[in-house]
Amino acid sequence: MDFINSLFGMGTTSVVLLGAFFIAFIGYALGSIQVKGVSLGTAGVFLMALFCGYLFTQPGLQNIPILSKFYIEGSASTAVTSYKFIESVGLVLFVTGVGFIAGPNFFHNLKRNAKSYVPLGAIIILIGAVCTVIFALIPGIGSDYSTGILSGALTSTPAFSAAKAVAKQEGMVALGHAVAYPFGVIGVVLFVQIVPKILHADMAAERQLIQGGDEEYAPKEIKRYLTEFDEFGFAAFGFAILLGILLGSIKIPLTGAGFDGACFSLGNTGGPLIVALILGHFGHMGRINLRIPSSTLKVFRELGLMLFLIGAGVEGGVELVAQVQASEYGAMLVVYGFIAGVIMTTLPLIVGFLLAKRAFKLQLLNNLGSLTGGMTSTPALGTLVAVSGTDDVAAAYAATYPVALVLIVLASNLIGTFIP
Repeated sequence: MDFINSLFGMGTTSVVLLGAFFIAFIGYALGSIQVKGVSLGTAGVFLMALFCGYLFTQPGLQNIPILSKFYIEGSASTAVTSYKFIESVGLVLFVTGVGFIAGPNFFHNLKRNAKSYVPLGAIIILIGAVCTVIFALIPGIGSDYSTGILSGALTSTPAFSAAKAVAKQEGMVALGHAVAYPFGVIGVVLFVQIVPKILHADMAAERQLIQGGDEEYAPKEIKRYLTEFDEFGFAAFGFAILLGILLGSIKIPLTGAGFDGACFSLGNTGGPLIVALILGHFGHMGRINLRIPSSTLKVFRELGLMLFLIGAGVEGGVELVAQVQASEYGAMLVVYGFIAGVIMTTLPLIVGFLLAKRAFKLQLLNNLGSLTGGMTSTPALGTLVAVSGTDDVAAAYAATYPVALVLIVLASNLIGTFIP
């Protein structure tokens, strides 16, 4: 074994890259398998990454040539840090791509549907928050575990951070998040595929109906400005990420402790998304052309989604093993957390969908797009784009996402602070 390991002299960087692209290959193959027209799609990458995160922590892996290099000892290892970096890069690429794609029609769509998008995003988070309070009041559970479940069920890293900032036991928040996160991803991905099939939706007709992509409105054409740094739009894309990260890093204190206490920020998701929406809408800044070819945006969006799912999946698998092993409460608490997570994911989805359909009269694709934003589900948006065959659904996602982001962070902070 020593000879084989020496022959393949891979450092941590090479091992992480090899693992990431192995996960991508097998994950996409798994995601392409269809059962009655429903497939995991890119969520197959997440499932494969989650499994590998679990596999990489198994001590027996150390006795297998080459595979021993993939062994991860604890959630604080260098390899996990590398996968977290991959996750962060992927998420920034994805939301920036979505922002530029949705930008040209975003404000027109928001103006027409703000009365639907804003309350829908608020209602989805409110349902999740009410469930969290109810679960937290059950003897032996508490707010730390419940807020962790909420952040996992709605796949919200900012809410996870907010919950940890006010937690009495950070480990319980981490355990709840790790237990609920897998179904939080898979549940919404399956929902946006199953609903159109149940309704026997004609996607060609739905694409014509989607509001915000109608023929009556078209973004203003922009003259070719004197300054265009590159034909692929990489400079404009990088500029948006630069401004977005700066915007997302601004902290707003939520308690009397000031910046030393719990704070709200848009983070590396909300900041780049908002900046990309604005730049994508106007298409220029002074005499600088900021239009980016759609082919470039689609590559960044899909690459970003893949990297995000790989990083989040491996980290989630490792974290789940670590938290379960460290937990003093045993398997029943994990089972409870999973069931609570399923409820926190499915109940807001179903109620939100019915409200959007019956009360707000949203067309199907706008309905599902706004749900993915309200659930803060990045993977589900990628799946919905593939299912619907149009990028116009991104505008609905982008309209509800900021509302949901702000409210879920506030809910996590308030529940963690005032509920025992």
